[in-house]
Amino acid sequence: MEISDKEFKQWSRIGSRAAFGIAALELGATVDDLIILSGDTSTSAGLERFKKTYPEKFQDVGIAEQNMMGIAAGLASEGETVYTATFAPFQTMRCCEQIKVNLGYMKHKVCFVGLASGLVLGNLGYTHCSIEDLAVIRSIPNISVVSPADCGETVKAALAAAEYESSVYIRLTGEARNPAVYKTDYDFKIGKAITLREGKDITIIAGGTMVYQSLQAAEMLSKSGLSVAVVNMHTIKPIDITVIDRACETTKLLVTIEEHSVIGGLGSAVAEYKSTLVNAPPQLTIGIPDTYSKAGEYADLLQTYGLTSEQIAENIASQYENLVSEAI
Repeated sequence: MEISDKEFKQWSRIGSRAAFGIAALELGATVDDLIILSGDTSTSAGLERFKKTYPEKFQDVGIAEQNMMGIAAGLASEGETVYTATFAPFQTMRCCEQIKVNLGYMKHKVCFVGLASGLVLGNLGYTHCSIEDLAVIRSIPNISVVSPADCGETVKAALAAAEYESSVYIRLTGEARNPAVYKTDYDFKIGKAITLREGKDITIIAGGTMVYQSLQAAEMLSKSGLSVAVVNMHTIKPIDITVIDRACETTKLLVTIEEHSVIGGLGSAVAEYKSTLVNAPPQLTIGIPDTYSKAGEYADLLQTYGLTSEQIAENIASQYENLVSEAI
């Protein structure tokens, strides 16, 4: 699918869920054996046009997410290309056993899309926020985990998952008017990180909404004399170790930033690999602490957890000298 600069801008305005609906339309036109299952979320997942255009390729199973995953695995076992879509906590943790047994253990391939992950549904509380999904799904064998940086990458990830060798969990973060990281078309491959900015002092490795925030923070830090690289680690599993190797060789501090718990997500994945290296630089892990806060609006929760670009820049600047000097 060729993507114009205009489409990147349009998708940024409509948000990642609607962008997934755009990808679904493209899949419907090009994948004969496609079936998309929804857990009573066709509107929320941006699938209304898909449902009307390809009714034979769509099935709403209702608010029965565990059954949805079982149906998906059964269809996949018969050779169908299957996608499922519902809100992230129900797509992952409510269906954890079905994902483990049917997709991980039995290796039936399904692309399952977690809508509105992270903190964007914070006004509904932590029943609907999803800050644990990376940790849960990353621990299950035979499943890849992708957290797109923006809406254009959401489309690219959804299309790539159809051709990928194993099941893929696509974690959608952010809201409508989601800032665009990419403004022109680019090469996207599951498992291959993208370096967006070069630097020699610090490498920021981020995923999801935090990629844009990291680019903004890197620019702020550059004004104080720090040279900061930024990596879009859109695939958390399998993680791109070549990019981590390069960051460890060329910079003095690694910073991971994610809209997820600091336990089990991107920061943990980077640290796990770094532990196998000799003389790796220190790592600062920025994310959501091991706690549940009060419900709140998305912008307020990002502020609460220090996940705005200004707070990220301040956090890194305040700790850089100590972390680097302690490592020498």
